Amino acid sequence: MKKKLIATVMAATMAVTALTGCGSSSSSSAKKDIKVPTEPFGDTVKYDPSVEINDGKDVSIDLWEWGSDELFQEIIDRYTAIHPNVTINLVDNPWEDYWTKLPLALDGENGPALFNVHNSYHENLINYMAPLDIPVEDLEQDFNGVNAHVIDGKVYYIDYGMMTGSVYYNKEMWKEAGLTDDDIPKTWDEMIEVAKKLTIKDGDKIVQAGLNFNNDFHQNYLLGLNYQLGENLFQEDGKTPNVNSDAMKKVMQMLVDMYDKDQIGSKDFGENCADSFGQGQSAMVIQWGHYYNTLKTTWSDIDFGVFEIPTFDGNPYAYNRYNGESTFGVNKKAPKDQQAVAQDFVKFFLCDDESQVDFNLAMSTFPAKKSLADNEEILKNPSLKVLSEHIDHYIWPGPMPSCVEEDMKKAGEDIFYNGVDIDTALDKAQADIIKDMKSSSFQSVENLYEFAK
Repeated sequence: MKKKLIATVMAATMAVTALTGCGSSSSSSAKKDIKVPTEPFGDTVKYDPSVEINDGKDVSIDLWEWGSDELFQEIIDRYTAIHPNVTINLVDNPWEDYWTKLPLALDGENGPALFNVHNSYHENLINYMAPLDIPVEDLEQDFNGVNAHVIDGKVYYIDYGMMTGSVYYNKEMWKEAGLTDDDIPKTWDEMIEVAKKLTIKDGDKIVQAGLNFNNDFHQNYLLGLNYQLGENLFQEDGKTPNVNSDAMKKVMQMLVDMYDKDQIGSKDFGENCADSFGQGQSAMVIQWGHYYNTLKTTWSDIDFGVFEIPTFDGNPYAYNRYNGESTFGVNKKAPKDQQAVAQDFVKFFLCDDESQVDFNLAMSTFPAKKSLADNEEILKNPSLKVLSEHIDHYIWPGPMPSCVEEDMKKAGEDIFYNGVDIDTALDKAQADIIKDMKSSSFQSVENLYEFAK
């Protein structure tokens, strides 16, 4: 992390009150030591703390988010320590309400100037957003994946972190099976052999699954392993799905064989793989980064390790897909003085390494900021460390409509539970996704992958 000339000041954490009925707000009366920078900081994009906001006159804005009050409050406190004339009211909304209330608020005249974004709701929000007041080429110098967010030469939000799937394994079960670190599999064939050693049966009944993918095979296998075989999720036009491809059929057949032929798990054992692992029933699962924090909090008694997802031949086109955790959105209908604060806050967030590290660790995402790729704090998190070597070989398909996951889950369930053959199930998923996406403006960005063919 770059050295900064800083002055330490005592700053009171401001008390926040919700100005609307849209949610509760976070408040704190504890005092903290806040390091206030006195010189510009950042990489290509730089933040100058000496520049006054709103000519030093008082200004107040709302920041809407869901469920991470303390994390957001800390960055607010650091920002307002630099700009004491700025008040940022943190308004927390439950996730299930957020995506209904936010578009309605932004459509009116009193919506929040600043709001948390999730790219799965891109189509619901993008028309309400102002482009970031930062040159695109500067963002591209500092952050990975910026080009996938460029719309008509402008960027409205980018990723601050990248999340994907890795293998979580139970260390106690691993040791009891006689396995060591040298047995960490690199290929799917090796993975299956390891899983066989981890599987325990009582007669024909599984009492410990070597690998469990029940309930989320669509997220962690079907919508990602196709890349290992060199095929995208969408065809060349970027709109037509490609889910009945040869690669997808191979992945689906591998999953069927894992249960039916290799018997390293069962569709009838551990109906939710994440819960089954946490409850000590399954030895390995593939989960995305957020699972690391779930294990640490919900199933803290599980001694687990993490390794990178295996590949078919050790030399994949890409390892898997990823999804980004998004930066804030700026409300284009907010008053100009509020928009100026919101734009400045986003720049501060992007330049402030402490905030970047805090947010990525909280979300278990690998930093999109290039200068933090070898950050010591980041690499202490094993779910992030395993990604560090090949993070540039993961693909973001773009903000896919939710129907893609839903229809692929239905296809897998038909295969596993309803006796539908693979070709028929995937052909139906292909047709269903085309139908469900008929009115969508989605355009795949797979062609922007650094190693695209």
